[in-house]
Order: sequence, then C-alpha cells, then structure tokens
Amino acid sequence: MKQLIELFLAFLKIGAFSFGGGYAMLPLIEREIVNNNNWINSSEFIDIIGISQMTPGPIAINSATFVGYKINGVLGSIFATLGVIFFSFILVSIATKYIIKFKNSELLKSALLGMRPALIGLIISAFLSLAKDSYLDVKSVIIGAFILLLSLKSKIHPILIICIAAVCGILLYSV
Repeated sequence: MKQLIELFLAFLKIGAFSFGGGYAMLPLIEREIVNNNNWINSSEFIDIIGISQMTPGPIAINSATFVGYKINGVLGSIFATLGVIFFSFILVSIATKYIIKFKNSELLKSALLGMRPALIGLIISAFLSLAKDSYLDVKSVIIGAFILLLSLKSKIHPILIICIAAVCGILLYSV
C-alpha cells in the first residue's frame, strides 16, 4: 500500500505543477520517476515517451499509466493515473465557475503571454535531457534530422512519423 501512495503522490505532484502539458511536463516527469524515485532508468523513460506519443491521450496520463503498471501492476497504474489527473480535475471544476468572468482580463492575457517563453524553455530542457541519455551515432543523427525535416515540412501525423522512424531504424540498424 505504501508504494501505491508514493505513486499517487509523485504523480499528484506532476499533475499539480506541470503547466503547459505535453512536452513541457517531461522535465518534471523525468525528475520524479527517474531521478527522485528511481522507478525507471533514463532509457526506459525515453521508451515510455515514445510509447506515450503513439497511444491516445495526454503524455502525462499515458506515462503515469505505464510507470504505475511497471511498479505495481494494474493497481499501480490506477493510483498513478488518478494522481496525475486529480489536481487538474479539482482546478478545472473550480475554475469553470470563474473562467467566463475573467476571459477578457488583460492581466490574465499578460500572464499567459509571459508563460509562453517559459514553456518553450521547458520543452527545450526536455529535449536536451532526452538527447544526453540517447544513443547517438551517425545513423541516429540521420534518422533524427530526417524526422525533424519531415515533421516541420509535412502535416504527417506524429504517430505515422514515429512509425517511419521505426522503419528507418530497422533499415539502418538491421542491415
């Protein structure tokens, strides 16, 4: 039971302090599940991010479900997932009442504009953190550059892009 509570609390912290969602959450997720709790290693974290991108739903919920399951099976995935959504659920339930009242507030608009650069910084931080623990050789740099160009120049869905990267990996590393 102690481990289930630890899972819930770790993912509650992730859910409570991760603004911007998606990739902006990665540094906090990594800090909690890899660095602070040692539930998975850096390589497994990168794998979970890839799997989370390929499955429906937000990356934090998918990560919570995967990590929770790895640590304590189905119950672990339930506790971790509930932890990551709990704060947002409460906040949205309360905020819904006031959101219409303040939607035209200049103060709110200014705050959101100020948050954008911070979110970009968090995304870059997540990229650098994932990159430093990745296996980099000429082939992986080629795949990365190709996928970067593909994602910037096309409207191909991210799942298909990840599948294309997998095929590139098979072609470059199996032959």
